[in-house]
Amino acid sequence: MIDEADGKHGVQSLEIGMGILRAMVDGQRAMMLKEIAAAAAMPPSKAHRYLVSLIRAGLVEQDPMTSRYDLGPFAMNIGLVALDRLDRVRLGLNAIAEMRDEINQTTALAVWGDRGPVIVRWERPRRPITVNVITGTVLELLSSATGRVFAAWMPKKTVAPLIAAELKAVDVPAELKTKSGIEAMLADIRAKGFATTDGFHRVPGVEAVAAPVFNFKNEITMSVLVVGVQGMFDTRPDGDVVKSLLRHAEALSLRLGAHGEAKVPV
Repeated sequence: MIDEADGKHGVQSLEIGMGILRAMVDGQRAMMLKEIAAAAAMPPSKAHRYLVSLIRAGLVEQDPMTSRYDLGPFAMNIGLVALDRLDRVRLGLNAIAEMRDEINQTTALAVWGDRGPVIVRWERPRRPITVNVITGTVLELLSSATGRVFAAWMPKKTVAPLIAAELKAVDVPAELKTKSGIEAMLADIRAKGFATTDGFHRVPGVEAVAAPVFNFKNEITMSVLVVGVQGMFDTRPDGDVVKSLLRHAEALSLRLGAHGEAKVPV
């Protein structure tokens, strides 16, 4: 019963702490304790107790010379990360919409999640037979074009455990059942700049092609992909689908500050 109530009503102390942070954000400058307390509508003694905890968490810091409080390094980091994610996803959504209009195929955007690549949005083409993509789907690294792209450019220590788990749970082609076979495939993807499923996909009758998007550190940050019906889908390097995909992936990377050669995973 207590757990159920907590789930419905939340954590009051956390909400009070967020109220103090909101007051500091609205103040748009370093503030004295009495100013924060007034803005948060609470006694200074109560505000001080919460500020102590917020300082410990890195969300607030106090200038020892002026005794004024301001947002701390962790709060700044949260803001920068949120801004980065908002910008890249917004730009990615524009790109997949433009791709859909150009090639009239299902297009989608994927980012890296806790368990691998995750579809965050897809665009439906204007054609009678289409392939639907479910938002929130986590894609395997070996049996999806997007997964292969992330496996090719993500750090090896990040993808190795996921690949090992897939080899035990998923039936993959014979050439991908060895470490050397997987490395050869990933090296080929890095050389071409995109990945396909080559007739092998987690869903029978479906083919896909995906390309990486890099950030200002030249690290993979997203993947754009195109999905179609097998036999009705052109994945040739010189075809319209791949050319559109690579053009948009490169443009996105440039918008996000990528420059020079992409980082090779170690």
